[in-house]
Amino acid sequence: MKDSFLVDLFPFLDLKLFTLGSTEVTVATLATAVAIVLATFGVTWILGRWLARVAASRDVQRAGSIAVTERLVHYAILIGGFGLALNTVGVDLTALFAAGALFAIAIGFAMQNIAQNFVSGVILLFERSIKPGDIVEVEGRLMTIKELGIRSTLARALNEQDLIIPNSALVQSTVTNYTLRDTLYRIDAEVGVVYSSDMAAVRKSLLEAAESVPWRAVERDPVVLMREFGTSSVNFMVSAWTNDPWSIRQHRSELNQAIWDALKRDGITIAFPQLDIHFDRPVEKALEAIPNTRG
Repeated sequence: MKDSFLVDLFPFLDLKLFTLGSTEVTVATLATAVAIVLATFGVTWILGRWLARVAASRDVQRAGSIAVTERLVHYAILIGGFGLALNTVGVDLTALFAAGALFAIAIGFAMQNIAQNFVSGVILLFERSIKPGDIVEVEGRLMTIKELGIRSTLARALNEQDLIIPNSALVQSTVTNYTLRDTLYRIDAEVGVVYSSDMAAVRKSLLEAAESVPWRAVERDPVVLMREFGTSSVNFMVSAWTNDPWSIRQHRSELNQAIWDALKRDGITIAFPQLDIHFDRPVEKALEAIPNTRG
């Protein structure tokens, strides 16, 4: 060190600060370690800015995956940079890793949920079964994925609530992804008509109603099925497809309204529960014998 140009120029760089193990830590050694740490943060910042520009030029799904990748690379570079800085000042990384392994085991039991969510986030990143922009149903709630994090996922519910979901909940539970392969979604509506109806006319009216809704996906024809003979009605199911699963409640309302208008226009009666009571002849005679007190 004393023969180096910098030490000759700046003698204080060779000043011994302390001894760490068998390594003498000087001002130059410490400055080198600090420079490595600062360079590590600089590299991660530059890489983050570059990935942000890449994400901005991609679609929503690709952008979310790039963001998660950026976090993983960020952590990897930080670990490598700090490891190199510690090695520069004479810290035995082998012993440190051995102690770290024992420490990791100790805290692993206390941080099982955090570790579980972290691993689940990595799984979601590489599987790409759930991505930002997807419309999913989790535990009976419809939501759209806004941001896929390394520990948790940010989603937006139909009632405009922001939901923070642990990644493990998305990996371990059953999730319905309405946009995994395409955005096509079937909307069903049920209606019952009276038994005296002309069933051919009913089918025609229901088909016209399904074809009239503006949000219908033109690549799939509506379907009208006679489902069952109910107690008071003949029950039909009308199905139409949409490419906007997020608006299924509004679309179902509009489909029901179209069905109501079509049946009313064609003079077809929508059935409602009815009960016919028939009395035996002795009961009828007894009722006739009751004096009429009206008027």
